[in-house]
Amino acid sequence: MSAVAESVAVPATRLMADALRMLAIDAVEAAKSGHPGMPLGMAEIAVALWDRHLKHNPHNPAWPDRDRFILSNGHGSMLLYGLLHLSGYDLPIDELKRFRQLHGKTPGHPEVGVTPGVETTTGPLGQGLANGVGMALAEALLAREFNRPGHRIVDHRTYVFVGDGCLMEGISHEAASLAGTLKLDKLTVLYDDNGISIDGHVQQWFADDSPARFAAYGWHVVREVDGHNVDAVDHALQGARAAGRPTLICCRTVIGQGSPSKAGTHDVHGAPLGADEVARTRRALGWPHPPFEIPDEIRMLWDASARGLAAEADWAGRFEAYRKHYPTEAAEFERRVQGTLPAHWRDAVRTLLRDADCAAESIATRKASQQAITALACSLPELLGGSADLTGSNLTDWQGAVDVHSDDGGLQGGNYLHYGVREFGMSAVMNGIALHRGYLPFGGTFLTFSDYSRNALRMAALMRTRSIFVFTHDSIGLGEDGPTHQAVEHAASLRLIPRLDVWRPCDTVETAQAWVCAVERQGPSCLLLSRQNLPFVTRSPEQIAAIARGAYVLRDWPADSAHAQASRVVLIATGSEVALALEAVAPLVAAGIAARVVSMPSTTAFDRQSPAWREAVLPPGVPRVAIEAGVTAYWRQYVGLDGGVVGIDSFGESAPAAALFAHFHLTVQALLDEARRVAHATH
Repeated sequence: MSAVAESVAVPATRLMADALRMLAIDAVEAAKSGHPGMPLGMAEIAVALWDRHLKHNPHNPAWPDRDRFILSNGHGSMLLYGLLHLSGYDLPIDELKRFRQLHGKTPGHPEVGVTPGVETTTGPLGQGLANGVGMALAEALLAREFNRPGHRIVDHRTYVFVGDGCLMEGISHEAASLAGTLKLDKLTVLYDDNGISIDGHVQQWFADDSPARFAAYGWHVVREVDGHNVDAVDHALQGARAAGRPTLICCRTVIGQGSPSKAGTHDVHGAPLGADEVARTRRALGWPHPPFEIPDEIRMLWDASARGLAAEADWAGRFEAYRKHYPTEAAEFERRVQGTLPAHWRDAVRTLLRDADCAAESIATRKASQQAITALACSLPELLGGSADLTGSNLTDWQGAVDVHSDDGGLQGGNYLHYGVREFGMSAVMNGIALHRGYLPFGGTFLTFSDYSRNALRMAALMRTRSIFVFTHDSIGLGEDGPTHQAVEHAASLRLIPRLDVWRPCDTVETAQAWVCAVERQGPSCLLLSRQNLPFVTRSPEQIAAIARGAYVLRDWPADSAHAQASRVVLIATGSEVALALEAVAPLVAAGIAARVVSMPSTTAFDRQSPAWREAVLPPGVPRVAIEAGVTAYWRQYVGLDGGVVGIDSFGESAPAAALFAHFHLTVQALLDEARRVAHATH
């Protein structure tokens, strides 16, 4: 007999849910590691969404008009892996057997780019919800930009699973508040309200009225849904489609549902059930099949291949009709979702760098950044800017920017978003926008507040999202606001994040080139920009081209014979301190020390260069001194233990910028003293 015939009294939805449960149990047990409780508790919720609502094509996970699904409570990753495997994605059963093993496609938490069908990397709780807000925002803006009467080529929804932990994290407040304000009506969040976290029953530390909280944000809230009743969840999902605002569906569940001894306890949250409890659970569920075995009849219930192929084929036909009526818009839409730059992009770059060089302005690099944005926006309609309530200070807006906002008609289009005082939320929302594709997001705040954004920056680097983080007021040079606002350790700490490019330019030309590199890069970038004016530096065309390498020779030591035997020193500087290094050259030469100035706007880009380039810029055996208005230890990798570093290893003070640079000995004289010391020590 077939499994379905043997279980004639068991509804198909129950068989589908139990298949998810057992795959999760078996994979966690095989790995001796994982979180089985959430997959067991959310199985029916997953059936309702994936079987009755989710628009997706397992044979093309990148189909532009697919619904997006995010597992924000990513510790329950086996729920998602089971869904992807059963519905037809390229995730064979052997990969589920390799759960949490080296180089497998089923890592401990879902990772975009590793597992087909995973939309974003989750695990740090709450960020998946914020990514979902970004994806829903991108969908809404693309729909406003590209849809035409009778032609809806952008029409998909974003679904997010969250747990108590996601809602405890403060980022959930930031992201949900913004989503409600913008009336992102195609965003639906399903809350696994099981009352359990790792430490036990959450009422001891999480007594919030979460439904009321989301209602206050302007969300449509569905309370007290039975999360183990597929029809009840289905009904709530249907209601979300007509809500006209984002929806939170509160599903009451039992963590570890089906486990006779551990259901409803924190013991099932983050540890395998154990062999005895697995056997008891199999009996309790009436599941007679060996580990990892799913009967074909149940697989057929789950298989979404035919439905997905039909949905995409229908969309493709509608898109071709759109292309016939709107060929220019269709081509632009395809370019945008593919993430390619316009054909005329290099011409725009040449114009930007030429204009920055010809203008020869001595201005703050935050102002130089605004000028670059203004120029780039003419060539890059995908630019979607914003700031965390510091637009007038970050200078992230530009002439012609249109504010994104909502009114009684819902979200209105635009290309500039006021994120409010939500640095962490902004950064995670930007990651969601980038992952969705169609826009190139950038957002600004003060560099010292990058601490608030830190984990979203790390996630951007981990996922290689094309997000640009603009951080102004980059040092004690901001002046009177004092140490709470003066970045000291921040540049060094950001440079330590793998795959994150960090730029600290010294003038208009370096700022323009930093923007170009950030736009062209398939990964995240940070631009660290000054509040105070910085002097323009003259360069040759070859030097301008070399900026993209991260470090280059800005002023070389004299080549005449009088200095052939002189002591030599390399001065390495970034940002506002490049001017100090240039000022030090003449006094050093007068003292018999030939000085080379190396501007190093991006240590991360420089580190990727060939050994030949790095040695040409920083010749071995020549003593080096670095100067930067930040912590000194970072620079030892470039100057060595015998080199010198002029910097600041304490917090700042409240005073005008000039007084602060003198007080902390970030001066030409301090650089001269250190250069003489290292040059004489090695000569």
